[in-house]
Amino acid sequence: MATIRRALISVSDKTGIIDFARELVQLGVEIISTGGTHRTLAGAGLPVTGISDVTGFPEILDGRVKTLHPKIHGGLLAVRGLASHLKQMEENGISPIDLVVVNLYPFAQTISKPGVSVEEAIENIDIGGPSMVRSAAKNHQYVTVVVDPADYGLVLEELRESGRTTAETRRKLAAKAFGHTAHYDALIAGYFNRLTGVSFPEQLTIPLTKQQALRYGENPHQQAAFYREPLPGAGTLASSTQLHGKELSYNNINDANAALALLREFTEPTVVAVKHMNPCGVGVGKTLSEAWQKAYEADPVSIFGGIIAVNRPVDRDTAEKMKEIFLEIILAPSFTEEALTILKTKKNLRLLALGEEVPAEGASLKLQSVSGGVLVQEEDIRAVRKEECRVVTERAPSEEEWEQLLFAWKVVKHVKSNAIVLAKDFRTTGVGAGQMNRVGAAVIAANQAKEDAKGSVLASDAFFPMKDTVEAAAKAGVTAIIQPGGSIRDEESIAEANKHGIAMVFTSVRHFKH
Repeated sequence: MATIRRALISVSDKTGIIDFARELVQLGVEIISTGGTHRTLAGAGLPVTGISDVTGFPEILDGRVKTLHPKIHGGLLAVRGLASHLKQMEENGISPIDLVVVNLYPFAQTISKPGVSVEEAIENIDIGGPSMVRSAAKNHQYVTVVVDPADYGLVLEELRESGRTTAETRRKLAAKAFGHTAHYDALIAGYFNRLTGVSFPEQLTIPLTKQQALRYGENPHQQAAFYREPLPGAGTLASSTQLHGKELSYNNINDANAALALLREFTEPTVVAVKHMNPCGVGVGKTLSEAWQKAYEADPVSIFGGIIAVNRPVDRDTAEKMKEIFLEIILAPSFTEEALTILKTKKNLRLLALGEEVPAEGASLKLQSVSGGVLVQEEDIRAVRKEECRVVTERAPSEEEWEQLLFAWKVVKHVKSNAIVLAKDFRTTGVGAGQMNRVGAAVIAANQAKEDAKGSVLASDAFFPMKDTVEAAAKAGVTAIIQPGGSIRDEESIAEANKHGIAMVFTSVRHFKH
C-alpha cells in the first residue's frame, strides 16, 4: 500500500509549493517541514509540524544537521510489509513518511555568481536533501518522492482519485529523483575538478538538462533531444532566444553550432554561411552588409538553404539582402526592429538572438560518442599569430597576402579534414572539405573558385604529404600558401612553390577536424 498520510516538504525552489501543500492538507495529509519551507507554509496559514518536533532534537550547526535522524530516515526506509521493521518503528517511536517533496540547495546558481568564494560554494552543497531523496527513491514501493514542481499536479490527481499514487508513478518519480541527485553531485564534482585543475578525471559525469525534445535526429527514423549545460554562457546556442520561425531540428543545431564556432574567430564585421557542418562562404567587411555580400558571392549556390551566423546586429540593409534567398537560420547578437519586420515575412526562417555580443569561447571539453564509450578532448581554440609563422620559400608573402593567409587559416580550422580553403579580399573563394586526399580537396576548392582562384591564397589544415597540392595551387593561380609543415617531403613542396614564385609559410600547428 502507498496511501499518503504524512508528507515531508523541504524545498529550495518554492514554485507552487503553497498551493500544493494546501491541497495536501485538504486531502488529510499531515505536513512536516524544515527551515525556510516551514516558515513559508506557516506564513500561508497552513498547519505544519517542524522537523525538531518530530525528531526531538534541535537543528544544529547552522542548519547543517536537521533531517539526518533515525526518526526521519527510519520513517522513509522502513519496509512496510516487514513485521520486524514495523516492530522496530513502534519500539523507537518512528512514524512512516509517505511523501517526500524535496529539491536541493541552488549550487549551480551559487557558483555562477561573479566572485563567489569557495566557502560560499561549499555551504551550498546540500547533504540532508539528497539523503532524503535517495532514501525515499530507494523505498519507492511505499514512498512517493517529488523533486520537480512540474510533478505536483500528477501526484494531486492520483491522490484525489484514490488517496495514493500508483506503482508506475512512484517508479517514474524515483528514476527522476536519482537523476536529480546524480546531476547535483556531477555539478559539485565538476566544480571541485575545476578548482583542482583536473580536466580528465578517472570518472567523468556531465550534468546536462533537456532543453527540448526534437522531432527527430539526423533522419526521421532517429529520436533525438537537445540537452544544455547547467550554466550555458552568453552567446551560446543553449542561451539564445528564438525570435521567429520553425522549431530547430537536430541538423539545424549542429550546423548552427559549427557556424558559431567559426564566427568566434573574428572581431571585425563577419558573416559565416554553413552547410552540412562546413563553411561554404565567409566574408569580412567594414559593415555587416558588405560582409554579407562577400559571404554570398563566395558560393551563391551552396548558401541556398544555409545557416548564417553574424557578429553584429542585423540591420535593415543586411536583412533586405538576406531576404532575397532561402535560408534556414540566422544567428546574430540582435536584430533591429526594421530587420525583424523584413525577415519575419519569411514564415519558416529561424531567427536566433545570441545576446549583445558573441564572446570568444574558452577551452572546454568536446565529447564524441563511439561504440561502447566516449572520446573526450579539449576544444581546438589554438590561434596563430603572424610572428609565430615561418617563411620557408624564397619569396615572403606581401603584407596583403599575410592578411589573407591569416584570414584563410581561421576558416580552414573549421572545415572538415582533409581541408583546403582559398581566399581573397577577406572572403573565401573556394572550399574543399572532407576529402580522402589533400590534392582532391585543393582541386575541389579551385574548381569552385573558378576565375576567383587567381590571386587567392591557400590554407591547408595539415601538411602536404607530397608536392601535388602545390602543383594544383599553382595551376589555379594561387599566390601564397599557409600550412602546418612537418612532412618528411616538405622540401619537395617548398621547391615546387619556389618554382612558381609562390610564397609559403609554416605554422607548426595542425587543425584536423573530423
